[in-house]
Amino acid sequence: MLQSVVVGAGQAGLSAAHHLLRLGLRPWTDVVVLDANPAPGGAWQHRWDTLTMADVHGVAALPDDAPPPTSRERANAVVPAVFGDYERRQGLPVVRPVRVDRVEDDGAGLLRVTGSGRTWTTRTLVNATGTWERPFVPAVPGAGTFAGRQLHTRDYRGPDELAGLHVVVVGGGLSAVQLLAELSEVASTTWVTRREPVWRTTPFTPDEGRAAVALVEERVRQGLPPQSVVSVTGLMLRAQERAAAARGVYADRRPMISSIEPDGVVWPDGSRQRADAILWATGFRPDVGHLAPLRLRAAAGGIRLDGTTAVRDPRVQLVGYGPSASTIGANRAGRVAARAVLDRLGAVAA
Repeated sequence: MLQSVVVGAGQAGLSAAHHLLRLGLRPWTDVVVLDANPAPGGAWQHRWDTLTMADVHGVAALPDDAPPPTSRERANAVVPAVFGDYERRQGLPVVRPVRVDRVEDDGAGLLRVTGSGRTWTTRTLVNATGTWERPFVPAVPGAGTFAGRQLHTRDYRGPDELAGLHVVVVGGGLSAVQLLAELSEVASTTWVTRREPVWRTTPFTPDEGRAAVALVEERVRQGLPPQSVVSVTGLMLRAQERAAAARGVYADRRPMISSIEPDGVVWPDGSRQRADAILWATGFRPDVGHLAPLRLRAAAGGIRLDGTTAVRDPRVQLVGYGPSASTIGANRAGRVAARAVLDRLGAVAA
């Protein structure tokens, strides 16, 4: 029997594992980290090749480590190398590949974790599975009739695969803005968002950042599905996207489409746009289906948290969820979750 199982070896999972060991739990004997990927790097190893370290919105340093270098090297190579080196130097007990299918109560007060044909029993669990495995694509009438290519951000490998095409990019977040910039150099584009984009022209102050995170935290406390931080902070063009803005790439933003036809998309007013491809930059949902047997969800649809602790089952911590979905937030949540695990183990022992 283990004291804690960490599910996921991305930023949040590695942070939590580091702090659990730092607080005195023993690797392999007390703690294991189960990771679905065949190699270190979390979701970063699956990002598109044209995403460089200069393009990403900052990757925070892992606890007691230096931040990854900012360069023109591929993020899907640099970050996995950093994570892998960190796992080795810290002696983190990572087992891979293990895709966790189910977490349930074993009937004796412990948690049974099942995945890839194996089972672990543990007193506590830190869930750090992120969102990468749950891409979200809205249901649009006629989507199945489209004769061109449809892909999600998760499937995108670079602009060359869409060169010379007309691409409808759907989504109002940071990924959509970035992908429009690079696609517009080799293809024609139409930008579609559900809401009018809110642009910022000044950097965030620390107070504004804390206020934005607080809004997301409040939703989680209420048991509502988490929203991204950018949904309350707005969008800011970086240097690599200003050239696209100057070309007018973001100027002709269209509202959400009402239907899809074999050769394009249709808006509520009946206007149409021919399209060769539709790129759904519509985000992700938390990958928490394996926790369903524990019935953690509130009536409002989200998992209600007190800090990182699941209110409906205090044996479970969630990191990289809601307000801790950023790399900085994931680091902090890992520390908070580890302390909550030790508090829980101490309370049980008492």
